[in-house]
Amino acid sequence: MTGTPYKVSDVMTQTVVAVGRDAPFKEIVRTMEQWKVSAMPVLEGEGRVIGVVSEADLLPKEEFREGEQSLSQQRQRLADVAKAGATRAEELMSTPAVTVHPDATLAQAARIMAVRHVKRLPVVDDIAMLQGIVSRADLLKVFLRSDAEIADEVRRTVVSSLYPTAGHSLDVTVHEGVVTLRGHVRDTALVPIAVRLVRAVEGVVDVEPQLTGHDTA
Repeated sequence: MTGTPYKVSDVMTQTVVAVGRDAPFKEIVRTMEQWKVSAMPVLEGEGRVIGVVSEADLLPKEEFREGEQSLSQQRQRLADVAKAGATRAEELMSTPAVTVHPDATLAQAARIMAVRHVKRLPVVDDIAMLQGIVSRADLLKVFLRSDAEIADEVRRTVVSSLYPTAGHSLDVTVHEGVVTLRGHVRDTALVPIAVRLVRAVEGVVDVEPQLTGHDTA
């Protein structure tokens, strides 16, 4: 992985565990257990994503088994009551599926996960065909970049652009993803811009600007 920003296609898992819309309840449970996943895309045809079935969709089957909830409580949760009687994936799945495009940035994918309260997203093309899956853990892969790789990108894409002249002397060091900018610059007005651009580099944990200088007229 090189360059910023990374796309979902850079970190997604291409081999995806999925089920068809007619998959029976116990097959779904067995598949989740076999592959150690907590949710799967539901597909139809040649691989078009029509929904997602998760452990949360399956639990009403057990939750409502003993009928302990009052009638009023059950009326308030009609969707869960319906799922308690469901036997196939198309009856159990949450639809429409919350998905993401492979060209989306990691920030966009993270925002979708946060807003929709999901842990993973099926990755689909323009006609909803499954391309892969991206999880929270996948989005964190950028923080596995080496300090040397991050430092090289900061020098190449930030420092060389903002401070191209010899009148600026900057040293870039990175330790555990924390970027430190040291040195003397002529135009200190650019320092906040530099910090913002460095923060945008994938894998950066924090930025510590230690820059001094005098504004030029």
